[in-house]
Parts: sequence; C-alpha cells; structure tokens
Amino acid sequence: MQQTVTSKDNPSIKLFQKLSSNKKYRSEYRMFTLEGLRLIKDAVNENAPLHCIFITEGCMEKADFLPKDVQTIIISDELGKRLAMTEGTQGIFAICRMPENPNISSVIKSSGKYIVLHNLQDPGNMGTIIRTADAMGVDGVIAINCCDIYNPKTIRSTMGSLFRTKLCICGEEEAFTELTSKGITSYASVIDSDAQSLADISFEEGAAVFIGNEGNGLPSETADRCSKKLTIKMNGNVNSLNAATAASIIMWELTK
Repeated sequence: MQQTVTSKDNPSIKLFQKLSSNKKYRSEYRMFTLEGLRLIKDAVNENAPLHCIFITEGCMEKADFLPKDVQTIIISDELGKRLAMTEGTQGIFAICRMPENPNISSVIKSSGKYIVLHNLQDPGNMGTIIRTADAMGVDGVIAINCCDIYNPKTIRSTMGSLFRTKLCICGEEEAFTELTSKGITSYASVIDSDAQSLADISFEEGAAVFIGNEGNGLPSETADRCSKKLTIKMNGNVNSLNAATAASIIMWELTK
C-alpha cells in the first residue's frame, strides 16, 4: 500500500506534525510519532500497531523491512525536513497507535521487580529509564503523574525499548494498593543518611523502588508510605544524582 505525497497540506502530513508537537492531539487521536530507521524497524519487529509510514525516496533502499500491510507514503526530501524532529534526519517517519494502558493488576506479579516513577518531568530521563529497565530485565515501569511517555523526546530516548517494556500509568493510591495486595516490598529512594544503603539490600523477594521528581525527589508523604527507605551512598561532595542515573544504578542492584 504505497502512495506519493508532495503537498505539505496533505492530511497525513498535517496529522504527523500535530501529533509531534502537541500532547493534546496525541491524547485525542491516541497516536504518537516515530522517526529514524532503528526505531521504526524495532516497531515493525515488535508488531507495534503502525498507522502509516512516511519515507523519502533516498531512504527506500535502506528500509527493506517495511511491512506490506501498513500504508507507506513516499515523500520528498523537503517534506522529510518538515517532519524531522532531529538534525540529520534519515528520512523515515511513522505514526503509531497507542496501546491500551494496562490495568496495574495485570502488570504486578508477586515476585516481580519494578521501578515506580513519581512525578518525573524530563522526557529524556523518562526514556532513558525505560531503556535501562528493558536492558536490566525489570518486570515493569509504573508512572505516577509523570511527563508524557509518548513525547517524541521520550520515544527517541527509549531507543525502541518502549515496545518491549511493560508500562503502566496509574495513580499513587492504586499503585500502593496493588503492590500491597501482591506482597511487593516498596522502597523509597531518598537522600537520607538514615536510610538503608542500596548496597546492603538483597532484593531477593518482589520489590518496587520509587524514584521521585528530578528537582524535589519523592514527597515525604509518599516516601513514608513505602515499606522501607534506601539511599545510594556517595563519596566526596556529591550529594545527589540525575534521576535517570540513580534509577539505572538501582535497577542494576534490583535485578542482578
């Protein structure tokens, strides 16, 4: 299913631009955008629900993975530059349908290992954490009041892990209720000399570690609701880490 589009006013072109630039449209249409050979190839390999693919003629010979059952729209290099969200674009883009947000009860299992992101607001951090969760074999990522998972910057930062990682968006009350019902120990990641050192925790049973906002950390009320508190002991004058860096260290210990 191929067609050629040359006009910037084509409805599909306009839809891509709306979805790329505005969370409101992503929520309304339940779609998001992708850019780049690797990301779109991962989407195809993971059977992501692609709506359509845009590709420049110059990129066609590199894209031997294009599925026959997804509409492919051939565009000019000029249109490709209009759609591009990155410098040095590869000339391939896609619109993908959002999967249904799973019920948290279907994501949490009794012996699972989870990372819970609380009010994380940086799309790059969110994407990096999702990618690391995929690499470390974390059983799921739970997002509470976080930035848009389908922001183009988040999508790029996941490097395809978005399609392989169990993600659940839910409220704080819902998360704690489900974790408790499944016997999962909840840990608050905090900067506190009285908290247990991450290096001293075995994580032999099911566990969920809460990571807080980049600037403010976890709210004290949320940290107090967790079963235990942990901290990453640091040397020198450093007293805090980037949220994605801290989460990566924690996930390594959580799953090793």
